[in-house]
Amino acid sequence: MTHDKDLAVPDSNGPRGDFDFFVGSWDVTNRRLRKRHVGSDDWDVFPGTSVARSFFDGAGSFDEIRFPTRGFAGSTVRLLDPTTGLWSIYWMNSSRGALELPPVVGRFVDGVGTFLADDTDEGRPVRCRFLWSAITPTSCRWEQAFSTDGERTWETNWIMDFTRTGQDQAGGGAVSR
Repeated sequence: MTHDKDLAVPDSNGPRGDFDFFVGSWDVTNRRLRKRHVGSDDWDVFPGTSVARSFFDGAGSFDEIRFPTRGFAGSTVRLLDPTTGLWSIYWMNSSRGALELPPVVGRFVDGVGTFLADDTDEGRPVRCRFLWSAITPTSCRWEQAFSTDGERTWETNWIMDFTRTGQDQAGGGAVSR
């Protein structure tokens, strides 16, 4: 026999819509470490602009980011696996003209999205981590870090601070979980 409590509908969509906060237009301040894996604190700071959209009823997300002073652009596709509740994030850029694999995979917990993958950087194996944090209706932060010691330590090598543009101050969606 089934009881009403067994039929309770959750009050959220789970991870579906996790990236709805990102829908809209953004100005981006990039800080990219000039030299990785050497303990450097020398950052290259440059502007960007980004436009993001949601698709598949919140189970997909796409953005295009332009780096006008660097002469290239990039795009990210994010897809939710409804079975596992995990997001896979794929990056591509105009310089390479190819989808970069493997994707980073993860989820949001307590308002912070953590996404991981094994990769290589400058010929060495690394663990790659993307973090989405500090999410508000008008701003958010993305960080990329590499670990070369099995996740004991991380070196953050790229930070993007996003500020919603004036034309899009109303926000693109709910703040992520």
